[in-house]
This record gives sequence, structure tokens and C-alpha cells, in this order.
Amino acid sequence: MKKEGKKFKHYWKRFWDIVWRDNSFKGWIISIVFLFIVIKFIFFPLMNLITGTALPLVIVESCSMYHDGNLFSDSDNWWDNHDSKYSQIEITKQAFENFKLHRGFTKGDILFVTGVKPEKIKIGDIIIFESTYSSPIIHRVIKIKQSDGKFYYETLGDNNNGQLALEKNIPEDHVIGKARARIAPYLGWIKLIFFEPLRPVSERGSCTEN
Repeated sequence: MKKEGKKFKHYWKRFWDIVWRDNSFKGWIISIVFLFIVIKFIFFPLMNLITGTALPLVIVESCSMYHDGNLFSDSDNWWDNHDSKYSQIEITKQAFENFKLHRGFTKGDILFVTGVKPEKIKIGDIIIFESTYSSPIIHRVIKIKQSDGKFYYETLGDNNNGQLALEKNIPEDHVIGKARARIAPYLGWIKLIFFEPLRPVSERGSCTEN
């Protein structure tokens, strides 16, 4: 038993040296493969289990929740430009400023997401929901209703002038999770940059360019 334990420690030490200390091309390739396996088959499954959602980390792919200035946005100026659309649904400036992520977020930001029970979703929360688009949509809840014992939600992008047709009646089973925090501003561009050439011209670039 001791002999087997020593062998295991020996091989583990050799593997660890290759992954973290070997600066050769072979060592670099092994390190990349090892990190990929850890992230895909250990880190993300654990995150899914802990957070209760299949998408615990979400990269923002559009400007629909962008506020001018992003992290340093002027909330008073932003509200003056968007007041009319919220007054129609009886959301006041004071109420909006108490919402989570009330300064919005921008393309390339990474959000931390958790699962949420339908009855726990409130007006002002930002939910991620399945859509007919290629990617889920991340918008703010503006209305909630119940029908036949199920919850249905309406959302609106902070930076959109109106609602998309598909966000006017979102059933609870289409909700993937609730955005809790912006944990890495702009870092998602590391991935997005590779897909930019495939987007329509009007959707390319940062939100300040659109």
C-alpha cells in the first residue's frame, strides 16, 4: 500500500512539474489541455450546482442594457433621457435607483448569475431568459403577472426605446437565472472579439461606437 502511495506521489509530482514548471512546447500544450479539462468538467459543473443555474457566468453580447458612461454613468442625465418610457409603466426615478445594477452594464461585461424561484423575482430584477435568438436575453423585469398558477414576466432593456415582442409574455420556465453582480467589466471581449466579424455591421464594436 505504501509502495503504491509513493508511486502515485511520484507520478503526480512529475505531472505537476510538467503542467506548471515545464516551459517547453510540450509542457505548454499539456497545461492548456489540463486547464481546459478542469474548467469544463470540474469548475463549471461545480458552479452550476452551487448557483442553481446552467449559466452562472454570462457575457453580455449587446448594448441593450448600456448606460452612457457605463461604470461612471450619470444617473440623473440617463433618467432624464429615459423617463418617458418608465413613467408609462409607473416606475419612478427613486424606485429605479433602488433596483439591482441600476447603472446597467455594457457589451463585454461578465455577470454573475444564480437560479431563482419564480415567486422571488421582483420588478427591477434583471433576468436571463431563453429566446428565439441564438443567445439568451438579459433584460430588466418591468411587469409580473400570474395565470393558472404560473408566473409570466415582461422585460425591457434599459437602453431600448421599446420592448421586443418576445419579452412581453415570458413564462417562468423560460427563465434561466437572475443577474446578481457585474464581476468583470469588459473582460468578456476576450471571447466576443472572435465573433464580431460574424455579426451584422450595426451590432459590431463597443456600445460607445453604436
